[in-house]
Amino acid sequence: MENVILTIHLILALLLIGVVLLQRSEGGGLGMGGGANGAVSARGAATALTKLTWIFAIAFIITSMTLTVLAARGGSNSSVVDAVAGDAATAPAAEEAPANPALSGDLTAPGAEDAPAAPPPASAPADGAAPAEGSAPATNP
Repeated sequence: MENVILTIHLILALLLIGVVLLQRSEGGGLGMGGGANGAVSARGAATALTKLTWIFAIAFIITSMTLTVLAARGGSNSSVVDAVAGDAATAPAAEEAPANPALSGDLTAPGAEDAPAAPPPASAPADGAAPAEGSAPATNP
């Protein structure tokens, strides 16, 4: 039953969009052009489209309220917040292990005794051999 009403609701939405787009606005609109000497005058077409818009709009509102009532019947009377709070109250109060065991202790800045070793100065060579005084560093050709 709910699927049938939902299908009717979607069809009504598309029809309502189409009828509204066919109506002539002050700027011209998308449809109903032509002269006044046709079988249906511009005023008669506008009146028919206005009535059709009202009919589709009323039917759309009725199907919206019907779908709301059907959805409320199938739902529970409790709130989502109540359900989450109830789950948290019934869950055991066990301590969770930290995701990173290194962060489980004191999180203050390390002192001088905990500081990492200082890197070697930039003037010291990487291989440990000091260049001779006054000699230029070796370059590869």
